[in-house]
Formats: sequence, C-alpha cells, structure tokens
Amino acid sequence: MTEAKKYKIKDEPISLDEMKQFLWGAATRLRGQIDATGYKEYIFPLLFFKRISDVYDEQYAGFVCEGGEEYAGMQAQELVIRIPDGAHWNDVRSVTENVGQRLVEAFIAIEQANPGVEVDGRVVGGLEGIFGPKDGWTNKAKMPDHIITSLIEDFSRYNLSLASCPADEMGQAYEYLIGKFADDAGNTAQEFYTNRTVVTLMAEILQPQPEESIYDPTCGSGGMLVKCLDYLRAKGLPWQGVKVFGQEINALTSSIARMNLYLNGVEDFSIVCGDTLERPAFVEGSQLRKFDVVLANPPYSIKQWDREAFMHDKWGRNFLGTPPQGRADYAFFQHILASMDDKTGRCAILLPHGVLFRKEEEILRKKLVESDLIECIIGLGANLFYNSPMEACIIICRKNKAQEAKGRITFINAVNEVVRKNAESYLEEKHIAKICKAYSTQDNIDNFSRTVSNELVLENSANLNISLYVSAVAATEISVLSVDDSIKQWQIRNKQMYNEFDNLLSLIHG
Repeated sequence: MTEAKKYKIKDEPISLDEMKQFLWGAATRLRGQIDATGYKEYIFPLLFFKRISDVYDEQYAGFVCEGGEEYAGMQAQELVIRIPDGAHWNDVRSVTENVGQRLVEAFIAIEQANPGVEVDGRVVGGLEGIFGPKDGWTNKAKMPDHIITSLIEDFSRYNLSLASCPADEMGQAYEYLIGKFADDAGNTAQEFYTNRTVVTLMAEILQPQPEESIYDPTCGSGGMLVKCLDYLRAKGLPWQGVKVFGQEINALTSSIARMNLYLNGVEDFSIVCGDTLERPAFVEGSQLRKFDVVLANPPYSIKQWDREAFMHDKWGRNFLGTPPQGRADYAFFQHILASMDDKTGRCAILLPHGVLFRKEEEILRKKLVESDLIECIIGLGANLFYNSPMEACIIICRKNKAQEAKGRITFINAVNEVVRKNAESYLEEKHIAKICKAYSTQDNIDNFSRTVSNELVLENSANLNISLYVSAVAATEISVLSVDDSIKQWQIRNKQMYNEFDNLLSLIHG
C-alpha cells in the first residue's frame, strides 16, 4: 500500500439531519444515568474530542500525500490544534478499563499542548480548560466504564473530518444540540441558550461588517457571536477577519462557547471565564476595551452582586448611576454602553420589560434618554424563551447616531410577530423582515411602530414602556391548540399574571 492510500481519509459526507439524529441519540444514552441538565458536560467534550482527532487525521494525511511521513510530522506541529502522542481518540478507544481516567488524561494532554497566543493584550484561542470539569468522568458510580465506552463507540461510527462534515454544518449541528439540551433541561437552560431566531433579528439589525470586533459580555454558549458570523457568511462577506470576544461566568458554559466557535471554523477569538461586573476581562489601561458590535442577553434582575463596588467602579461604568441591589440590569446595561466604540459602536441587548418603566430606576433611565444613545426599543412576543412565559424587549443603542435619528427613539411593538408550532415559539423570516424595516425606516405604522422625540419621553418621566407610545392590536390569526399546548399556555399565562402583579407591586412601593 502506498503512503497516500494508507493515510487517505475516505470522504463520506454526513447529512445535517443524520448528524442531528446521531448526536441526540448519543445524548439519550445518558438517560437514567445522569440528570438531563448534565448531558452537556459529557456530550460536548466527546464531540469536540472526536472532531479535532478526525480533522487532525485528515490534515496529517494531506501532508503525507504532499511530502511523506517526515514532512507530515513537521507540518503537524504547526496545526491550529495539535494532538500529542497517546492523546488521540483512537488511543482512548482502545482502552477497556478505567476509560474515564484515560479520557481525562487525553483531555489534559491536548489542553496543555495547545496554549493560547498573546495578541494585542489578549489571549487568542488556546484549549486550556476547554473540556470543562473532569471529575465526572472518573466517578464510576456516575459514569461507569461501559457507559463511556458505549458513547465512544457511538461517536466512532462517523468520520467528523472537514470533508465529511464542513464547519458550517458542524456548527449547525452543535447549535441544534444546544437547543435540544435547553428543551430537555427546562429552566436551567437559560444560562446558556437564547432563542436563535431572536439572535438572528439582533444580528440583522446590528449588521456586523468584515474586520469589526464583536463582543458579548455574558456570552453563554457563544450563540450570539456565531450568529454575527453567520450574518456575514449569508451575505457572502469575508468573516475570517472578525475579532470575537466573550466573557461568561459559568466555567462549563464558557468551555461550550469556545468549542462552539472552534467547531464553526473561528480561530481569532477570546472567551474568558469570569464575572463581567466584578472583573471585566477586556481592558486597555484604565479603561474598558471598546468594540464595534456588542450584543448580550444578561441575567435578568439578579440580586446577588457587589453594588458597593459598582458604586465606586474604577472603570467608570456607573455614569448613569448605581442600580438598586435587587436588580442589576442597569449595571450590565452600563457595562455594555461603556464597551461601545465612540465612532462605530452599537449594541442590541435583551432585557426584561421592567427596565423600561420601573420607578426605582427612573433616574438612571432619565440620564440614559438624555444621553441620546437609544435608537430603538423592540417589544417581543411571549414564550420565545425556553420554558418561560416572559415577554422581553431588545434595546438598540448607538454611539454615533445618524443625523435623522438624533433626539429620537423608535418603538416597535412586535408582540404579535411570533409563531408557535409543536410547542415552540419563534420568529419567522417575515417577522424579522418586518421588524428590521420598521427599525431602518423609522416609519410610523399603526399598532406596530412609532418614532418619538426624546423630549416626549422625558415629559413622561423617562418612561420607556412600549405600550405608552404604540399599542398592538390582538392577532387575528386563529390557531387550534392541542390539549397539552392548551394546558401549557394556561400555565404560562398564570405565571405571567404573577410576574405582572410583582411588577405592579414594585411600581407601587418603588
């Protein structure tokens, strides 16, 4: 057998549907063994491990075809991701005892062999800690050898090389898996998943451009960052020069974000695990680093945060004032505004409706309106978040507003721009197009959008409640729900009533 044939990787493409089915099938092997909330701790690292091993083999085979074994060995040292001897997927697959321990050893070896690179005051790429927590793999009561071996054999059925599964398809399959985990795990999913159709809307409004910097200070699994790159790909624009930044407080979730970016073909990124409010990761001297595009879905109304430190914030993020202890929303909001480039900076933030009208934040809101940073506020329909009835809003801000937009805010009441099928709610392309058109034209459309002056908002005590400026008529489309969906709708509306009641009490006692 010639060297070329010996190392040739057979090109057997995997369809996206087949990939999705395979990945979810592997995850369901864990049912009964661990809780659904823990699936991601095991499936994502295995998927990443198999992918980088197969891509390494594919690239190595190409080098052998070019110049033989010795040449391939030298070139392999320059690959973006290197697999050290003894740490390949096949090395672990051959083990029959203490499989979890052998897997952890391979993870650690790969992480150590692929350090990040210091570029422009930040660490780019690198695999340090990317496989997440490792204790679970060596806990035989939780993950016995036969379960791990079964998972490894499941993944071994497919070649996950670039030829078999291009980066865009791998990324879509990965995003599908994140969504499935979110659906299966219930409310705990909010920490790492935002409805992707909502994120698509945000990317369409922000319109990231080649060579720009994109930042998400609470990046979760990195879906918002990936969607910005998808926007460029869909427009046929070069995306490789985009610089991607993210920070995430949860260690496992930040690892998932890094895997997500790698599997989507992104190499120039910096994802840092840490508390954005307490220790912002991206700074330049005594100031926060500035970005072209910022988008985020911060944790809503958290109560456990260091308000005292923020009151004396050394990064100057309290320029609107210090938020109340029980609601840190405007702390994240101000961090985002302070992170926007003075010329090109714009942002899209998903926030609860309460930030628009709560009495306790009126002074902050007044200063925000006076700063003339808000371009648009979009009210979304219910049920767009996994297992949550809440209606959120998107706030669009821009540091350097167009002349015709200065001193004005566009309100869009898109509460009816949503479709619900198979117990899932999402935005269709027509909804996104309608919202984007209203945003870009600033047209007044009955029961949908209205552009008003900042002065009018200030006359209303800086109340930004969308329904104060534009109301939406009830949707005319009648849909027939199943019994299960009807019960779920009732439960959702019941929770929504209590949420609104809490907001009312907050206004009364604010």
